[in-house]
Amino acid sequence: MVQHRTMLKVADNTGAQQLQVIRVRGGYKKGTAGLGDLVNAVVKKAIPHGAVKKSDVVTCVIVRVRKETRRKDGTYVRFEENAGVIVDPKTKDPKGTRIFGPIPRELRSMGFGKIISLAPEVL
Repeated sequence: MVQHRTMLKVADNTGAQQLQVIRVRGGYKKGTAGLGDLVNAVVKKAIPHGAVKKSDVVTCVIVRVRKETRRKDGTYVRFEENAGVIVDPKTKDPKGTRIFGPIPRELRSMGFGKIISLAPEVL
């Protein structure tokens, strides 16, 4: 689960390296976000000459969480880190052109097909 002030790694090539969650989107009093949820975050670390820079406020989708997530078949999926992909808030398309690391297949049913198609590995 991801909540306010959680630090996220960035799983795309927009130039950001680390994000801090400042708002979990999705309604009144929604405190935590899981796989596929949108959050507002601020860029804490970025490489020079990237698409985003330090202190930019961005919208990102959570693609990996340390907390296990139960699937319909009874299995659980869990990752080693919390990570997100920076997206356009209206179209849900990623701002970067590459995605790094494994991506769970639950994102396809949530409307993030473009992220799934760019991912090197879908679990």
